[in-house]
Amino acid sequence: MKEVPETKIKSVKANGVTLAYRELGQGHPLLLINGFASPMDTWNPPMLKTLARHFRVVIFDNRGTGHSSASDAPFSMPLFAEDSAALLDVLGIGHSHVLGLSMGASIAQELVLAHPERVDRLVLVAGTCGGSRGIRMSPDVWARLSDKSGGPADLAGRMFSILFTKQWLAVHDPWQYCPVVHEVTTEDIAARQAEAFFSWPGSWERLPEIRVPTRVISGADDVVIPPDNAELLAERIPSADLIRFPGAGHGLQYQCPDVFAGTVLEFLLDR
Repeated sequence: MKEVPETKIKSVKANGVTLAYRELGQGHPLLLINGFASPMDTWNPPMLKTLARHFRVVIFDNRGTGHSSASDAPFSMPLFAEDSAALLDVLGIGHSHVLGLSMGASIAQELVLAHPERVDRLVLVAGTCGGSRGIRMSPDVWARLSDKSGGPADLAGRMFSILFTKQWLAVHDPWQYCPVVHEVTTEDIAARQAEAFFSWPGSWERLPEIRVPTRVISGADDVVIPPDNAELLAERIPSADLIRFPGAGHGLQYQCPDVFAGTVLEFLLDR
């Protein structure tokens, strides 16, 4: 397992809470928005290093996750999006590229829809439009994803079983591909995030309003966010293209970090 590149964890007051963040690299800003109950140290270090060679990469803990605080305000995708915009404000970033992963892709959609002037290029990884049009994971997958019981090894085993395909796990040791995770998300916060994600009305009707260049990325064998969701996003967003990774699951940033980062860079650096 690999450590996230050593950078100092900082924190700022933003949108009524304290948000913890790290910055890597220099250049045009690139904001990474993470997924369900995932602290910032779950981003894959090799991928971060590659992106940081070209951009000022900002990673952070969503409210309540890791080192970030929460409030009594009901969690929602628009609230998380306003947190993201507020973080950019505090960091003096008027506009940036934005990459959202999983639930983070839902947050990124709300961010660009509410503040289109803040987003230069948009990358939606393993995302869904949510609502009645979104295609949900199976109950078995959700049971494993939401089960926080047992020790770290038990939790990791369940996560590996849904992040990666059986074929990939049969010939790879996932511990060699995934980062060391020090931060935690409490069961209460995870439950509040889950409620916000699954009650999100979705973006289907509004997706044509997204006019910034957009790349949609999906693992062809993703069981957490079924890949047909990616097709829906790419079809509805006028400026979007779609990249599918054959044989990859929800953990595609770990399975193929070099190809994944290269696909992101190809899009963000395209002039």
